[in-house]
Amino acid sequence: MLRIRLARGGTKKRPVYRVVIADSRYPRDGKFIEKVGYFNPLIPKSKPERISLDSERIKHWLKIGAQPTFRVARFLGEAKLAPVPEKRNNPQKALPRKKTQERLKAQQAPEQKTEAKVEAAPAAPAAETPKEQPKQPAKAPEVAKPAEEKKA
Repeated sequence: MLRIRLARGGTKKRPVYRVVIADSRYPRDGKFIEKVGYFNPLIPKSKPERISLDSERIKHWLKIGAQPTFRVARFLGEAKLAPVPEKRNNPQKALPRKKTQERLKAQQAPEQKTEAKVEAAPAAPAAETPKEQPKQPAKAPEVAKPAEEKKA
């Protein structure tokens, strides 16, 4: 299957991409059939030098059946060479993973239990009045007497 995709070039932390026609089995930066443009992400979006496409060759390859990748399809949509793809948004990917969700639930559960106990504590004695027991006088705590100093 033919793909219209980006092949990375440039140096470390300074990428430049070629827009190429390649077989889907070839590696990203490997063998390709034809170069049909370039993309430089380091140039501001407002400048036309950021992306260059050979529209005639791209139209030819699209007629043959080459499928653009999502990023290249966006470029082609902006250049009016193909329909603009719908934005991909998967809100499920933004959620925490299963174990993290379980841990968060476990952390929230004790908090909810303590809140429930605090709310239930005043209501319980009012509902059930235990038999009154005679009050015993509170004993004063015993204070340790300091030992007398020995006279030498």
